[in-house]
Amino acid sequence: MNPKEFEHSTAGRCINTLTGYWAFVPNPLPPEISYDGELIRLLSDADRLLGELSGTGRLLPNPYLLIAPYIRREAVSSSRIEGTQASLDDLFFFEAVESEVPRVPDVREVRNYVRAMEYGLERLKGLPISGRLIREIHGVLMEGVRGDYLTPGEFRQSQNWIGPPGCLLNDATYVPPPVEEMNQALSDWEKYLHSNPEEPPLIQCALMHYQFEAIHPFLDGNGRVGRLLITFFLCERKYLTQPILYLSEFFEKYRAEYYSRLLGVSQRGDWQKLIEFFLRGVIYQSKDAISDAKKILHIHADYKNKLEKTKKIPESAHRLIDEIFLNPVISISGLSKKWNLPFNSVKTGVSRLIQIGILRETEGRRRNKLFIASELMTLLSGSSNENL
Repeated sequence: MNPKEFEHSTAGRCINTLTGYWAFVPNPLPPEISYDGELIRLLSDADRLLGELSGTGRLLPNPYLLIAPYIRREAVSSSRIEGTQASLDDLFFFEAVESEVPRVPDVREVRNYVRAMEYGLERLKGLPISGRLIREIHGVLMEGVRGDYLTPGEFRQSQNWIGPPGCLLNDATYVPPPVEEMNQALSDWEKYLHSNPEEPPLIQCALMHYQFEAIHPFLDGNGRVGRLLITFFLCERKYLTQPILYLSEFFEKYRAEYYSRLLGVSQRGDWQKLIEFFLRGVIYQSKDAISDAKKILHIHADYKNKLEKTKKIPESAHRLIDEIFLNPVISISGLSKKWNLPFNSVKTGVSRLIQIGILRETEGRRRNKLFIASELMTLLSGSSNENL
């Protein structure tokens, strides 16, 4: 790491360690922020749209119809930022038949992200955002996947660094604080979160996210944990009634700028650009989530209406309507076990949804056949799924 690139930063300081490498130690939060006209405008728009989205979540008869697919979209996007190739389709198929070898190996990493999100949201009911919580989340995220040998669920006890693939410590773009300074920085980070900060919640969230990434307390998985924390923060502070805003899709789309804005704070103390980027992400994703919510609810009502027009509706068909919004890929044997219902009872419901054009059988499977809600899959993933 070149200390000259950080010498004008107001966000922290470079230190020369005993072993001769340079590392960056972030200053405690909060920094001084200039609320110019552009920042105030973005903050106002983001607040308004997030309020509208939160109101949408409050009105949902079954919020999980939106929560489940949104969590999975977040998992795919956040994991892709770290180099995975699995798509949302891959994740849905894997979750439908987890007993089989996945068609894309790194889908297990994406599935772990879903598990970590669900675990963290449940733990927030009794445990605030804290060092303990992030260690637990990290343990779930890294279990049994690439990097699981790098002390899952434990803060690092050695130095890590960020840079091009294969680079050594002295050639790194960024070196986080050494272990002793890391522990102090984590303590300061947690104190800030629990100190009733004066900054507006969305700005607190942006500051919190940067600081976690700058500290980089794990040997692997820091980016994903840091993005999980955005959703946890907004839900913990009651800024969202339901976890239906996810920024990783925006971060993935503008990945180069995302990394540049984070590094810009460390190198130059450029908080303004990072906060503006973060708020643009909230605006972009809130609009997207509101639009998708309306489409999903419209399709759900349409499917219910189609089913009600048929005669002698099997009970499993009603349950299937909600189930396909959790996963538009259906395994009869899998649902039979999940619902503790006879195989033929589930099969009758699937047959009825095929009859009215909601489900169709996928191709190329003789055993453990799968069925897909094509229209819904297209909406959720943007894929045509014609060959599935």
